[in-house]
Amino acid sequence: MIGKQARSTLRPEVLSGPGFFGGLFEFKGFKQPVLVSSVDGVGTKLKIACALGKHNTVGIDIVNHCVNDILACGAEPLFFLDYIAMGKLVPEQVEAIAQGLVQACREVGCALIGGETAQMPGLYTEGDYDLVGFIIGVVEKERIIIGKTIVAGDTIIGLPSSGLHTNGYSLVRKLFGETQPVLNTYYPELGRTLGEELLEPHRCYYHQLKPLLPVIKGIAHITGGGLIDNVPRVLPQGVAAQFHSQAWTILPIFQLIQQRGNVAQDEMYRVFNMGIGVVLICSPKDVDQLTQALPEAKIIGEMVEQVGKARVIIH
Repeated sequence: MIGKQARSTLRPEVLSGPGFFGGLFEFKGFKQPVLVSSVDGVGTKLKIACALGKHNTVGIDIVNHCVNDILACGAEPLFFLDYIAMGKLVPEQVEAIAQGLVQACREVGCALIGGETAQMPGLYTEGDYDLVGFIIGVVEKERIIIGKTIVAGDTIIGLPSSGLHTNGYSLVRKLFGETQPVLNTYYPELGRTLGEELLEPHRCYYHQLKPLLPVIKGIAHITGGGLIDNVPRVLPQGVAAQFHSQAWTILPIFQLIQQRGNVAQDEMYRVFNMGIGVVLICSPKDVDQLTQALPEAKIIGEMVEQVGKARVIIH
């Protein structure tokens, strides 16, 4: 099933794709190539998909998540592999998942080169499944983005998320539950049902950011750990990222979660992306170029001096 759909996503460099014992990719076209890899899973967002019987977006989630991760290093995606494990193999579910994988890979020019579908009734209960993605990308050595040139005075720019993306679902499920009546409840502040909001796909930033990478000093993909834990991953010692929370719009879903669970503000910023999917750090002289090329971008903070380990400050 996946192999048949994936043929449309194969790049010319693919010598052997789905169906063979290994995916073969002919590597060429780079002077000093550095391979960049990442692996992640969709997590308990899958429980929402299962409750609603809607499986065609979770493949988009995992591809976009992985693409954003390697983009944070300045890399372009080459090929992707998936792993689907189920208690009982349901062909219609696998087909729907594959649709999302193929769509997302095609949109970024990434080859869906292979994968594994496993049926394990002793490990997963019937109706449950797991979805994991593996990506390999490449970047020229001289163009790696690693944050080492970031200094105090640099500007922090944020690009909006489409919602929760793929993080924080365990807390959301604890607060709201995961039954169909709960998920099919319409919320005026969301403009749709809770389930529709929670299944909104993880946004991909590759096409927007690719032409701008030369003027970006650091990129943080805001996943599990929120702004507080993810941004320091790209910062050198001696600086702190100071955010101004009033500089961007906190999406209604996060306000709803905080009110429903009486969740502390610090915890919200540690669990969720709070409406910022990607953080960019650049020199002040490059701000105009970035904000003009990225209409949705907001200046949301600046780098400041600090002693010792990098951290995040939110006002």
